[in-house]
Amino acid sequence: MSGILATAGSNSSTSINYNLVQFTAGCIEEHPVECVELAGFEFPMYSEDLEKSDGIPGQITKLRLRIQQARGLVLSVNEHNGNPSAFFKNLLDWFSRDERRFLDGVPVFLMSASGGKRGAISSRNVVEQMLQRLGAEVISTFSLSGYYDNFTPGTGITDPDMAAEHLKALKAFLKSIPSES
Repeated sequence: MSGILATAGSNSSTSINYNLVQFTAGCIEEHPVECVELAGFEFPMYSEDLEKSDGIPGQITKLRLRIQQARGLVLSVNEHNGNPSAFFKNLLDWFSRDERRFLDGVPVFLMSASGGKRGAISSRNVVEQMLQRLGAEVISTFSLSGYYDNFTPGTGITDPDMAAEHLKALKAFLKSIPSES
């Protein structure tokens, strides 16, 4: 097993969720963390016909294995019309076709961020249920609302109450990470 893998379920090169992931990764001192920006990946839209004709794309399998080998997963998801982005849902579809319960036993710190008042909580809740069906252990959750008022890249979460809530959720997640043997 490697360290913690940290990523955002967004393919935007200016993802506020990836900014939150990078900030969170920077708060982790006791474990190695690898940040993976999914915006650089292009995955085909899942199709049963495509899977039958071409199989599962190699980069899907490689990324799934990186997640499975991690001792924990930090994930922040964006929201499109109250749901996770089609990009992220597509990725989970491919992963689950490669191995249904690919997240068995993987502890997850699940976050979301948006510029709105709810902090993409609807998407986060949908993804939480999806991850649990895929075997993940969602240890803690956090939603950052009002991103543009409450977060500064390079500084992090500027609202003191949200910063405390984030730190509490992060600490709970880190307690669940198996130690290196």
